[in-house]
Amino acid sequence: MSLLDPTAPKDDAADDLIKDGSDAGFMADVIAQSKIQPVIVDFWATWCGPCRTLTPALEKQVRVAGGAVKLVKIDVDKNPAYAGQLRVQSIPTVYAFVNGQPVDGFQGAIPESQIKAFIEKLSGGSSANSDVEQLLALGEESLGLSDFGGAAQAYAHVLTLEPENEDAIAGMARVYLAGGDADQARQTIAMAPVDSKNPTVISLRAQLALASAAPTAEVAALEARLRADPGDHQARYDLSLAQAAAGELKAAVDSLLDIVQADLEWNEQAARKQLLVVFEAAGLSSDIAKDGRRRLSSILFA
Repeated sequence: MSLLDPTAPKDDAADDLIKDGSDAGFMADVIAQSKIQPVIVDFWATWCGPCRTLTPALEKQVRVAGGAVKLVKIDVDKNPAYAGQLRVQSIPTVYAFVNGQPVDGFQGAIPESQIKAFIEKLSGGSSANSDVEQLLALGEESLGLSDFGGAAQAYAHVLTLEPENEDAIAGMARVYLAGGDADQARQTIAMAPVDSKNPTVISLRAQLALASAAPTAEVAALEARLRADPGDHQARYDLSLAQAAAGELKAAVDSLLDIVQADLEWNEQAARKQLLVVFEAAGLSSDIAKDGRRRLSSILFA
């Protein structure tokens, strides 16, 4: 089945877990089957826009659950009987059946994280989810030990189970960046959605932006310019870029705050704007970001 079109043919691997249902087959596909394992019923229609968002996400999470649940998709225009009996008043509507009875459900397109939680609650959790969590923890531990090979293997394994897992995408990008391959890190992080809210994805993108903005001038030359003229904001700004590109984020924050304190409006508030990028690179909940925001606020509102 296409991720863009719920009506498209599904692939053979999905046949056992995901099925196009009907009123005629409802008793066998849903009621009888739910006495063996939980069955999720997705009531949808071809004209329903939210269905085109929800159905692919449902399919993905059903596959991730590794057989813990099954999914039956029912087009309400072609099969109105059971939708009517279950009082489906809007679509998409999802019901979960266990032992022949509806036990849970929801209406409308919900975030994938909620779909995942819905399935985990229904199935009592899946071994696949547990494996992913363990692999992500292993990857994080390996990165902390500078075992980049071990981290790469862990994150790659997660991506074979969940190709769109943003933690694993960000983890693999961190491996490349730590190994000095910024270009490959950029290609990897591009796999995550542009509007991702994942904190690690946001941080990696900010770090890569800082790395690409590093000035060509040597740090020693910039420091010499500042000794000669402490009011040279461009030199101090370039120094902050070099510090950030080298991973010295606290030093970069100090340099940028010096500019803000001296002249907030310099270069259309470039220093204040760059501070926000550094905070993202450090992680918005990091000590560097928290202390930097506090110091910035004290300057702006003094």
